[in-house]
Amino acid sequence: QVQLVESGGGLVQAGGSLRLSCAASGSIFSINTMNWYRQAPGNQRELVAAITSGGSTNYNYADPVKGRFTISRDSAKNTVYLQMNSLKPEDTAVYYCNADLVTIRSGIPPIYRNLEVWGQGTLVTVSS
Repeated sequence: QVQLVESGGGLVQAGGSLRLSCAASGSIFSINTMNWYRQAPGNQRELVAAITSGGSTNYNYADPVKGRFTISRDSAKNTVYLQMNSLKPEDTAVYYCNADLVTIRSGIPPIYRNLEVWGQGTLVTVSS
């Protein structure tokens, strides 16, 4: 079993900051990409930021958050962070962590499996 647990959401005034965390646990062999999505009421879920680690680290941000949000990752802890600065009321949404990873089941030979996992979501509310 693999799970993602998010934390750090809450209520903040416009212009303020929040830092979200997402920790992955379970039988993880490797993590390719960790992403943050958000879904506001009545809207579709949208990608906010992504970080991919391989030979080099690649970052991707949605246009509305560029320059304000920063995604980072602690590979040793299988944790991804989203630092959100200069928050706006339109950033209000449930934020979801997502990971594209490889699990391992021990054995001879061990069994590897590609898996996409979602967290339960954490609510961010920005008041005007």
